[in-house]
Formats: sequence, C-alpha cells, structure tokens
Amino acid sequence: MKHYFTSESITPGHPDKLCDQIADAILDSALSQDKYSKVAVECSIKDELVLIFGEITSKAVVAYEEIAKAVLKEVGYSEEFEVLVKVSSQSSEINHAVIGEGKIAAGDQGLMFGYAVNETENLMPLSIELAHDLSQKLTSVFKNQTSNILKPDGKTQVTVEYEDGEIKRVDTIVVSTQHYPEISQAFLHTYIFDNVISPVVAAELIDDQTKIIINPSGSFTIGGSFGDSGTTGRKIVVDTYGGHGRIGGGALSSKDPSKVDRSGAYYARYVAKNIVANNLADKCEVQVSYAIGMIDPISIFIETFGTEKVMLSEISKLVENNFDFSVDNIIKELDLLRPIYQKTANFGHFGRRDIDLPWEKIIELK
Repeated sequence: MKHYFTSESITPGHPDKLCDQIADAILDSALSQDKYSKVAVECSIKDELVLIFGEITSKAVVAYEEIAKAVLKEVGYSEEFEVLVKVSSQSSEINHAVIGEGKIAAGDQGLMFGYAVNETENLMPLSIELAHDLSQKLTSVFKNQTSNILKPDGKTQVTVEYEDGEIKRVDTIVVSTQHYPEISQAFLHTYIFDNVISPVVAAELIDDQTKIIINPSGSFTIGGSFGDSGTTGRKIVVDTYGGHGRIGGGALSSKDPSKVDRSGAYYARYVAKNIVANNLADKCEVQVSYAIGMIDPISIFIETFGTEKVMLSEISKLVENNFDFSVDNIIKELDLLRPIYQKTANFGHFGRRDIDLPWEKIIELK
C-alpha cells in the first residue's frame, strides 16, 4: 500500500524565522552575561516595524534594538527598521515557583514530544530532513551569489512516497524563492534545480515522475516582513519533525531552558533518539508532561508504533535506568545554561548535522 507524506522548511529570511532568530539572539545575549537569566521575550514584525515584548529577569544588559537590527542585516535585509521594546520582569509568582528550594523547576505546565525514526542517519524523517537540506542550500546559494538573482525569503517542501511503510522515492519537491524583478521564471527554474535541488536530493530518489515545482505562484519579488507579517513560534512543525509524530503545546524559540516547552522537548528527543539508536525500536515517540513549580514530570509515555525489537516493559526499564526527566537534571545533563540557541532558530532544532547539539548525542544504554 502506498502513502505520501509532506514536510516543509523555511529560510532565515522568512518573517516568522526572522522573529525566532531575534528572540533567540536576545536569549543568547542574556545567557552570555548571566546564565541564570529567565527569559521569555518574543518578537513580531511587519514591514519595517519590529516589536519585541515579553518578560526577562536577569543581571544582563540586553541591547534589544541593536540585536534585532544585527539579525536582520545578517539575514540579508538592508532596509531601515524601527524597533519597539515592551519587556518587563518575570512574574514574581512564576519566578518563585521556578527557583523553588534551590533546584530549577518547570516554568510552566505543558506536554512535549520527542521523536526519532531510522529513515536517515540522524534518525529524522526523510521528508523534513530533505526540506531542511534544501532550505539550507537555498540560503547558501543566496549568500554566495555573485550577481543579483535571489533575495532572502524562501520556502521548501518535500513529499516522500512510501510503499508498505518503506521509502520508495521523492514524489514532489517545491521551492519558492524571493528574487530580483528582472529574473525570469524560466531562468529561475533551471537555476534552482541545478544549484539547489540537484546537489541535495539523491538522484536515486528522483525519477521521471517526480514533480519539481519552483515558484508556483509565479513572480516572488516582495518578501520577508514586506510581503507578510512574522511572529515568534509560528513554525513549530518546521522546528520539530515536519508533521511526523506529534507536537506539544508550546513553541521552542524565545524561552530559557527553565521553560519546559524547550528543555522538555529537547530531552524527549534525546530519549527517543537513543531508543532508536540502540536498536530497541525502528521508530519512537516520547511524551513528557510537567506542572509549573514541580521538578519532576507528571507523566512519561513511550510509543514505538509496533516497531519495538524488545518488550516495551524492557524499553521502559532502560529509560528509567538511564534518563532523569527532572527539569533540574535536564538543564545540567544537557548543559543548557549556555548561549547556544540562536543557531537552532533556523533549519530545525533536531537532527542537525551542521551544529553540535547536546540532545542529539547517542549514549550506550545500560
């Protein structure tokens, strides 16, 4: 039986990703000065207006406007932006609940999921891995171009065909890229196929029935915040598993690791990846939930979708023996009180090959 699954990715120039990058750059700035900073600072953007808002309790002095403008310039936008800031201290009630008796507790209630599958070397679903690879390549081509062809905004999308649960081929590739007005769509189609798609997608996955769709809307000269608005945390499916598995109730970017939306999701991926990497199952999803002010989780659930190689009770025992889901331990074990977050804002938080992330390491389970 055949089925098809689609995932998408977006480039750093997409307005939602601009906001994720600004928010995580602010977080990194705070953590670099005070590792115990409590940060939940978000961003929205439309046209030339950037709004930074949220809560922060920290000894750090954060240059919000300078950080936002530096991110926008680095991504490739030369326009002049106005930055408005509305940031207050973290609620004293939340702060007291998080700090508790000296150990860091959950900064909010919520549920998080981690996922892994043996479709790729990095144990990510193929459709999201290819979508991210295409998005990264598109960004690289934009950054390294020697003439005016591409602009910063862009999206990619990949549909994978499965037969009886096994990958057969890539059915559809979609690339939408912002470009200069004088660039024709005919030129762009060849340029993107030759420079973005061909170097990324293995030839054996493409056949004469694979649909290659480039700029399906036609001209795409107005992009970024001038073509759409953007807000932090609006691309959580892109940030996680491309629609494979389930997602929790909260976004990842903009939050310090006391916010379990972020740290809990990272640890759940860490556990799921190690279950698959240790050949206990071909596919694994881990759910964990927390309540504000509590150090330990409310629940942990492990799903292997019938692909387990040993009894589920044995997998549960191995997880219990090797992993500690308490918030305080997650932060210590993964060393999360560091300015490592801006680099996660683009091309997904999981399965990365270009950066070293602690929740992606593989350990021997005992």
